[in-house]
Amino acid sequence: MTERMREPSGQTVGAGALLTILRHGQARTRAELVQLTGLARSTVSQRLDALLDQRWIVPAEEAISSGGRPAIAFAFNRNARLVLAADLGATHARLAVTDLASTVLVERAFDLAIDRGPEETLGWLVATFREMLAEIGHSVAEVCGVGLGLPGPVEHASGRPVNPPIMPGWDAFPVPDWLGARLGAPVLVDNDVNIMALGEHWAVRPETDHLIFVKVGTGIGCGIITERHLHRGAQGAAGDIGHIRVTSADDVVCRCGNVGCLEAVAGGAAMAVRLRQAGETAENSRDVVRLVRAGNTQAVQLIRQAGREIGDVLASIVNFFNPGVIVIGGDVAEAGEHILAGVREVIYSRSLPLATQHLGIRASVLGDRAGVVGAAVMVIEHVLAPEAVDLSVAG
Repeated sequence: MTERMREPSGQTVGAGALLTILRHGQARTRAELVQLTGLARSTVSQRLDALLDQRWIVPAEEAISSGGRPAIAFAFNRNARLVLAADLGATHARLAVTDLASTVLVERAFDLAIDRGPEETLGWLVATFREMLAEIGHSVAEVCGVGLGLPGPVEHASGRPVNPPIMPGWDAFPVPDWLGARLGAPVLVDNDVNIMALGEHWAVRPETDHLIFVKVGTGIGCGIITERHLHRGAQGAAGDIGHIRVTSADDVVCRCGNVGCLEAVAGGAAMAVRLRQAGETAENSRDVVRLVRAGNTQAVQLIRQAGREIGDVLASIVNFFNPGVIVIGGDVAEAGEHILAGVREVIYSRSLPLATQHLGIRASVLGDRAGVVGAAVMVIEHVLAPEAVDLSVAG
């Protein structure tokens, strides 16, 4: 933060920038804001009044004294608005209502098949959100935004799914418009792995500059944090490692239509198929983990080999991107050290020593909650961006 904050136009910063300062704890009183921004005291007071009027800030309980009359302190009001967050997977869903600090107020997990189609799925989502809000004594009118993660490619600018392999009927469906019209709030949509990466970074590893989050569930995907920001690429397709070709599996057909994809070899759905062929009861990735935990030898061998296949792809990414941490999440990650051992084995043997010198490869701390936390963070960062706050204050 510079001593005198200025926008590119040369004009002094608005109320949104003052909110950011208060939110990050860089200042608490009018005098501190004046000193930090270089704005006139009357200007700071005017903008604080606007933030107070919109409930973005509240007077802090304690006053701060420097020997004279105690100065009134202000604090970011995390309860000013509510956020709706949803993480939809291939076979399950997790929903949450949070405050503006991503603290979960109510949360629910469900078995839900994404192939039911967009209108049925999103209609259920709206009804369930309304029930959850009523449960904690709030209404849709208090919601400032909705964050949604989907298990397929999403065009970030429009929020529309693009040819998602496991989501029949969802291609180009206007998810933000459809949901926004029924919930009366802006809707942000992203790939489920991106929001998981965002959630894990925000809540667990905010000090890490470069992080890769790998989701191993029904399919396989990757979220990329670079310089502490989510990297989506030009259209939002960055990190789709599940469809990188694995040379050892040229005869395996992937549901995307190509052959030899990593997902078709090491994904939870692929492993479940192999276990069923061996006479085991395994319908999905969670059943694979259940068998691993039960000590099923074939399941353990499949999980370890899947880790090696994933590690083979990640070894190239480590050399190219040089992350500080690789986090393994998703249903299959619940198998713990079995899959991590395979990933580590190949990465440490195939990547450059400099790239692996301080590289950590760890299981997700948030587990299956990473997605809803990330979906909430996505909305919070959007709603609390200085320019967005300035527009809300201007009415």
